[in-house]
This record gives sequence, structure tokens and C-alpha cells, in this order.
Amino acid sequence: MLRDLTNHQRIAMKMNRFPSRLASALCVLLLGGCATAKPAQPVAAATPATPATPSPSAAAPAMGEMGGMSHHGHGAGDIVIPAGALYTAADVSFMQGMIAHHAQAIHMSRMVPSRSENSRLAWLAHKIDLSQEGEIALMQDWLRANGQAVPDTSSWRTMMMQGMLTAEQLGQLAAARGPAFDRLFLEGMIYHHEGALTMVEELYASPRAAQDVDVSVLANDIETTQRAEIGLMRRMLLDM
Repeated sequence: MLRDLTNHQRIAMKMNRFPSRLASALCVLLLGGCATAKPAQPVAAATPATPATPSPSAAAPAMGEMGGMSHHGHGAGDIVIPAGALYTAADVSFMQGMIAHHAQAIHMSRMVPSRSENSRLAWLAHKIDLSQEGEIALMQDWLRANGQAVPDTSSWRTMMMQGMLTAEQLGQLAAARGPAFDRLFLEGMIYHHEGALTMVEELYASPRAAQDVDVSVLANDIETTQRAEIGLMRRMLLDM
């Protein structure tokens, strides 16, 4: 029956089950960004605010070439799809890989309070932390319910996904303070978010993927929220 539903209907079904704390956080993020941000202007050496195909390597000149290779999940050999399942190996890999991806973004966001005096950046980092922590819980619950391997929040240390920073780049970020930290954080998080958009595109391009309602809704939310945050972060860079 779920195969006959439109994507919008599946999204509406899932949104009714979303935790209220996460839904509220996403609404606050989008509304807050619109209320505080100045009109977007072109950014030198940066990709467009809503690129048709995200290009992670263009958004972080201050940190050099960011690390990132597509290595989803725990390996195809670990994924067993039961007969008749609506989800695919690509869906499982996406959920596993995005847990690691989100966990690194949370790690980066929690550096902000001790290294930045920028209240606007602190607000953004808190919203990223809150929303992505909630999404990790949803992904872990989905994997458990479907009998798949469940990465924990330390998985970002061993799994390298699109847009994730290397240990050296994280070290540069951790060592910075004040405006220098603010710029590195924004450039690094833009690149990180663009990697997440690439992961969503790869999911949608996989045969029969994103037909499961939970996977479809989550991928849509990640794409919508992170595109909005990229636009906000680019405007924040313009203000620096």
C-alpha cells in the first residue's frame, strides 16, 4: 500500500509521528534564520546557495582540501534485506552513514561555546546540535526496528562520509579562537552540509531507494533544513 502513496502523502504521514521537540527546533531554526539574516549576496569562491548538484570542495578555502569519501554504512556484507522489505541496502547504508555524519556536526557545534563570542553563531550551533541529535535517534530507532547494525555517536571517528572533516582539519578548528574560529566553523560546516546533500542525492539515485516512508521523510528533512542552513551561514560569512 505504501508504494501507492505519493511522496507528499508519505511525508505527511511521518511528520505526524515526529517528536515535537525536533519539529519545534526545525521550525525555530528556519524562522530564526529568516528573521536575523540579511539578503543573500554572491560569495566569492563559493557555490550557489541552492546548487542543483552540491560541490563540497568549493566551500572551504580557509581549511584547504576537506576530507571526504563515500563509504556508507558498515559495508555491503553487513546488510541483509529480508524478502518483501520496502527498504533497500542503499537505505540502510544511508541511515548508518548519516549517523556518523550528524555526529561529527554535533562534535563541531559543541566547540562553539568555548571558542566563539558570536551570539548568532552560538544560536546556529545550538540548533544544529538539537536537530541533528534528534535525527540520530530516529535513524538508530529505524535501524534497530529493521534488524540492522546501529552505529553509535562515536562512529564519526571511524567512518568517513561525504563532506566530513579530517582529524587534522578538526584540530585546526579546535585550536582557533574568536573570529578566526567563527570563519573556520562556518566554512567547515557549509562544506559538511553540502556533503550531506550529496549523500541524499546518491540515495535518491539508487534503484528503489527512499520508498520506505521513514527514510523518505528523513532524507527530505535533511535536504530542506541543511539547504536553509547553508544559505544562512553564507550570509553570516558576508557579515564578518
